[in-house]
Amino acid sequence: MRPADQFPPIVLTATDHDRLSGLAEAATTLVPDVYDYLTAELERAVVVEADEIPPMVVTMGARVAYRDEATGQERTVALVYPQDADLAAGRVSVLTPVGAALIGVAEGQSITWYTRQGEAKTLTVLAVDHPVADGTADPGPDRR
Repeated sequence: MRPADQFPPIVLTATDHDRLSGLAEAATTLVPDVYDYLTAELERAVVVEADEIPPMVVTMGARVAYRDEATGQERTVALVYPQDADLAAGRVSVLTPVGAALIGVAEGQSITWYTRQGEAKTLTVLAVDHPVADGTADPGPDRR
């Protein structure tokens, strides 16, 4: 069990919460480790309407820059549903351990998650950009 300080508060939109709950149920036998983690995250999430989500919180479709605290390596990915995943294009599925760890976390927060080999990793969210209607990233109100 992880210490409580490794569980930052997370916020999800009602739509993301509903879709992810269904996706988690469907993934029960396919990826049981991710199912367990994602289900625990969904249970502890604060659920808000889409227009109430803070702009610095990772939602589905967001581009996220994060740092691996063990290696210092920084990476930017888009958090997507499994059918849209493409690692070569930087699109990470929410049904991967790192994807499940990112959802709902805000800029500046760190979270510890476990690889499929059971190795503990800590990542820190550095920046979050949300797509807008034309598919480009929204820099947020404080970055325009």
